[in-house]
This record gives sequence, C-alpha cells and structure tokens, in this order.
Amino acid sequence: MINLREKETKEIIQLYSMAIKELKRRKVIRTNNVVGELGEYLAIEIYNNTPGLPNLSPAPVGTENIDAISRKGDRYSIKSTSNNTTGVFYGLEEPGSNTPDNQKFEYVIVCKFDDNYELQTVLEMDWNTFLMNKRWHSRMHAWNLSLTKQVRQQCKIVYEKQG
Repeated sequence: MINLREKETKEIIQLYSMAIKELKRRKVIRTNNVVGELGEYLAIEIYNNTPGLPNLSPAPVGTENIDAISRKGDRYSIKSTSNNTTGVFYGLEEPGSNTPDNQKFEYVIVCKFDDNYELQTVLEMDWNTFLMNKRWHSRMHAWNLSLTKQVRQQCKIVYEKQG
C-alpha cells in the first residue's frame, strides 16, 4: 500500500494522472469525469452480469441525455453521486412551461458512492417516476434528483452493498 502522506504533492498528482491513464487503458473510464464514468462502468457491469436485467452497452461519448442503451433500444441516463443529489439533466422544459417534456430516456440509473468511491446502491426509475421527482436547480438551469426516502421507495433497487 502506498503511503500518500510520505509523498510530495507533485508525486501524488503524477500518481493520479497514472491512475486515470490506466483506467482509460482498461476501458473503465473514457473521459476525466471519474465519478460519473465509474458509475456508468459499474452500472453497465452490474446490469450485464445480473440475470433478469437487460444487457446494456455504453452510448457513444458525447451522446446527449443518455449513457447506455439496452438491446431492446431502451435508453438509460446514468447519474453518479456521493451525496443525496444527482448531477443535472439538461434539455428539459423550465418550470412553468406549458410545453410537455420530450422523453429523453426510458430509465434513470443512480449510482450512489460513499466517500471512498465504494458503490453503495444502484437505483433505477422510469421516465414517469423521474418526471414526478425532478427538482429545478436554478443556478444550473437544469433538473436534478434528490434521493429522499420517498424517492428511493419509488425506485427499483438494482444493487445494494451488503454489510
């Protein structure tokens, strides 16, 4: 085990860079959004290795609104968080709009990590559940999800860390 306290800051930055490059080489991540990419990788791995769940393929980098696609063509948006609020969902109507939202995906998968980047929970909700629970993030001018007890109860639990 590497003792980071004994390392110079410059060495730690180099180790981080090396870790990012190695995760890219192993195709765990594709960009520098480490937490988001870890969630996408782990969600797809869990879906593809769990009987009864659809097999997912990563969407091409840069695809708007979705991160994975099932063999049936269902679109999945995958969000990762280490707290109880997801990142934002762009491209939806603002609050008070009379225009209905165009469906951007069929499902949202939320990967919840602890402070050590260990996966705690994977939740899934459908488009209608997402619409009922989305919250406006005024600074970002987009929507997000707050993982309240009520929201969690409306989700399918795909994975939960044991112990």
